[in-house]
Order: sequence, then C-alpha cells, then structure tokens
Amino acid sequence: MNSRAMAEKSEASGRDAGVKRVHIETYGCQMNVYDSERMRDVLAPLGYAPAASAQEADLVILNTCHIREKATEKVYSEIGRLRVLKEERRRRGDDLTIAVAGCVAQAEGEEIARRAPSVDLVVGPQSYHKLPELIARAARARGAALETNFTPEEKFDSLPARAPHGVSAFVSVQEGCDKFCTFCVVPYTRGAEYSRPCAEVLAEVRALASQGVREIVFIGQNVNAYHGAASLAELIARAADIDGVKRIRYTTSHPLEMDDALIELHGREPKLMPFLHLPVQSGSSRILKAMNRRHTAEDYLRIVARLRAARPDLALSSDFIVGFPGERESDFEETLALAREVTFASAYSFKFSRRPGTPAGAMQGQVAEDVKAERLARLQALLNVQQAAFNAAQVNETLEILVAQPGRKPGQVQGRSPYLQAVHFAGDRALIGECVRVRIERASQNSLSGVLADSMAPA
Repeated sequence: MNSRAMAEKSEASGRDAGVKRVHIETYGCQMNVYDSERMRDVLAPLGYAPAASAQEADLVILNTCHIREKATEKVYSEIGRLRVLKEERRRRGDDLTIAVAGCVAQAEGEEIARRAPSVDLVVGPQSYHKLPELIARAARARGAALETNFTPEEKFDSLPARAPHGVSAFVSVQEGCDKFCTFCVVPYTRGAEYSRPCAEVLAEVRALASQGVREIVFIGQNVNAYHGAASLAELIARAADIDGVKRIRYTTSHPLEMDDALIELHGREPKLMPFLHLPVQSGSSRILKAMNRRHTAEDYLRIVARLRAARPDLALSSDFIVGFPGERESDFEETLALAREVTFASAYSFKFSRRPGTPAGAMQGQVAEDVKAERLARLQALLNVQQAAFNAAQVNETLEILVAQPGRKPGQVQGRSPYLQAVHFAGDRALIGECVRVRIERASQNSLSGVLADSMAPA
C-alpha cells in the first residue's frame, strides 16, 4: 500500500461511519475560546463529536479574531488549505463542510461568501446558536449560509446546557464594548455592551460546580462593566458562596470600570485569586488620550496602588501597544517607566496594527515598522525580566495549586498557581480537581515545578 492510500485509510479510520465530527480552530481571546466550547455544545445534539484535526472532521470551523493586522488574509490562507482538502475528499465521494465564525466573519462576512466559494457557512460571534439551522440551509442551497446579526440575548437564551471541559471553566457574563478605543474593532464586530442577567449566570455556575468545575473565570470584552442587575463585585461575592467553587477569576478589565466595591472585594474574598489582568496599553497620557482610553497613566498607577493596598500579594498582567500613531521616543520612555514602576508578573505586548475602519488606522504620524519593532523588543526585554523575576520569587514558597490535568511525564500532574502560573509536580491523577499545597523548587520563564508539601493532598 502506497503512502497516499495509507493516509486515506488512516483518515477514514479517524472518521468512523455514521459518526459526524467537528474540528474547531480557535484564534484570539478568551471570548473565542468560550465561543468554541459553546459551538461544540450546540453541535452535540446533531451528533457531532470533537475531531483532533481537519483531516478527521466532517465540519471544520475557523473561529477567527480580527484584532491584528492581516487577520483577514490569514483566514483566506487557511480557507485555501481547507479548499484543497475539500476537493481531495470530494474526489473520494466524501465531503467537508467549511465554516468561518468569529469576528472576521462578522466584519468580512459578505466578502468571504463572495471570494471563497468553498466556504459553506459564515456566522458571527452573536449568532453561532443558529449553527444547526445554517448547516441545514447550506445543505439545501448553493453558496454560503450567512448569519451576522447582533443578538446576544437570543444567543444566550438559545444555547444548550454546558458540557464542562475540565476543572476550570470560562463563563461569559458581558459581551461587546462601548468604549471605542481608536485602535480597536471590537465595538464593530461584537456590538454594544450587553450583560447577562445575574440569576442566569449564577445558575450556570451552579450547574458547572455540580459537574466538577472548581474554578470559574468570568469573561467579557469589558468584564468589569458588568451590570446584570448586580455589579461584578456582587456577582463574584454570590458565586463564591456556591458549593464546589474554589476559585474565581475575571478578565478582561478596563481601568475605567475598576470601582471601589471591586477593589475592596480583592481584599476580603479569598476565593478571588490575587492575579488581575488590567490593560494599560501605553504609559504616555498623551498617547492614551489619542487612543480614547479615557484614563491617564497617573490614573492607572493610582488604581494599582489601591489594589495593592487592598491585596498586598496581588500580581498584575497587562496589555501594551507600541508604536501607536504619533508616539515619540519620549512617549515610549514613559511606557517603560510605567512598566518599571508597576512590575508585571506577565504581559502581552504588540506593535500597533492598523485596522480598517478604525480612527487610528487613518491617523497621521504612523510610526515606521523598524521603529515599532525596535521599541517592542526593548519593552519585551523588560517585561521578560520582570516575569522571570516574579517566577523566581516563588522558589521555596508553598503555593496552593488547583490540579487540572495529567502532566507530560508519567506520574506527574499539572495545575495552576493563584497567579495563573503552570505548575508541574509528581502526583496521582486522583488529585485532579483538588487544591493541594506544593513547595516550589524550580522556576522557568513560563512555568514552575515543585513537590507536594505534605502527605495530606487536599488543602
């Protein structure tokens, strides 16, 4: 048997007769990770089981992100790869359904349908609850079935019960954005801010906890703008009282919405983890104004000081954009100064990316690519040093670790520290779902390793 025939036989064995399989490729933020999980829940009643690769799938969904420059081109490149696979399958009397979902689908839906005839479905981030309907429409008609309406209320009302995928679960509580930062496409692809009703969110948390989820991560484009008949602080406090919930996190926050109640909650609720992602974007108040962030660098530093007064062991991560239009060397130096003053446990940093339709994309004073690259390298060097120092400071400390999964080595398990660091240590798989005390012995740039602190595994 030649190699091609062997590959086809292997592929066929991965797609058993009578079993439909879906493979979802997820790009971008935590919201997209959540959306991909919920797409699997929507498709499960139709008989779709997860596939590890596109080669094993009957349906492939590209759940796309539109934040970075050239996102659309990357989607078309991936569509091209899948088109070749689809043509190969058709020659063998088989088929492959291709769907584009997420923010690129929302922004470029009609263009995708026009340019890429191999795509069968185009569905925006507020419409994926209609996937069963769209699959049926695509099977009946030529051309892509397209759905990009903004209907978050309908979406959440229509989604089926959750099927948890581990001991930690994202719970979407807020979607969309009203901030209109000049560099960002989210208000155009996700719509206006919408908060799910508090009772609905808490019912979902109770159901997840009853199925073994121990860590709840509340997510939203501006999660601390949540106002579902309660504030985010009130929602977290009520979720902390639910049996089985051991840890709570939330992301992504906006400095404008970091109110007194939420800051105070960090100091008194032990289930709220001492790790906060709070994007600043720039250390220059002049550039922040051009970004329409509506806070200054000084405002950000005051919020950080108040958070650390409430919770002295709090660690922070952040987002930075380097080379925003009009950024001078002095502005960039102010970004470095802010980073040095705050000291971040981790951070995400990017060169400014021009997004079509955003005000910043058309601004004067675009910074040269080589200047952006040089500044980004300097900032990342500083942030990497800070992350390495923060991890090294955990050595010889005993941390409570939520065990999440088996480790990469036999007899090893892996979990997360309160600061979201990956932690590896020798332990039995029976510990998965438990919080255990681990003494940290080694630190690397991205993870920690240690040993169980005592024979009583559950903390």
